[in-house]
Amino acid sequence: MGKMTEIRWHARGGQGAVTAGKLVAETALGAGMYFQAFPDYGAERMGAPIRAYTRLSTEPINEHCQILEPDVVVVLDPTLLSVVDVTEGLKKDGVIVVNTTETPAQVRERLKLKGGKVYTVNASHIAIEELGREITNTPMLGALCVATGMFSVDTVAQQIEKDFGKKMRKDVVEANVRAVRRAAAEVQVG
Repeated sequence: MGKMTEIRWHARGGQGAVTAGKLVAETALGAGMYFQAFPDYGAERMGAPIRAYTRLSTEPINEHCQILEPDVVVVLDPTLLSVVDVTEGLKKDGVIVVNTTETPAQVRERLKLKGGKVYTVNASHIAIEELGREITNTPMLGALCVATGMFSVDTVAQQIEKDFGKKMRKDVVEANVRAVRRAAAEVQVG
């Protein structure tokens, strides 16, 4: 990734995309980087398609708008692939990380992607097994670590422990850390 990396998150309300974007931003802060993290939704209810954005940079960020040409797209809900143009504006050499049972080749074909890299992970399955419910944001963070190399899985796991440890039970925090590590180990690239 270059001096500034722009990430667009696609999810449904309640799946944790905004929280994931903020966790990435806080991880960047710990690494001495500049960041922005913000959602893009109105009065949508739980389950409605939403977008969130994260900018990371080694230099001050002077842009204050939606991300129209992301370097990275993260899709937390595979049903959005047929509802929303998740690749809109994605840079030619961009990265897309999708929660799906499909292979990267199948996702590439479905989205008609010519360039860039496609990563897939069954974050729903991981979330259900590790967390007991289908909140895919932390598994997707593990896949994002592998896809971008911006942060190590250990660094993100430490940030989760720090942030979630303030408001969640220890067993819930540990389950989220397991989900991150497991997704990082199971992500596929194509």
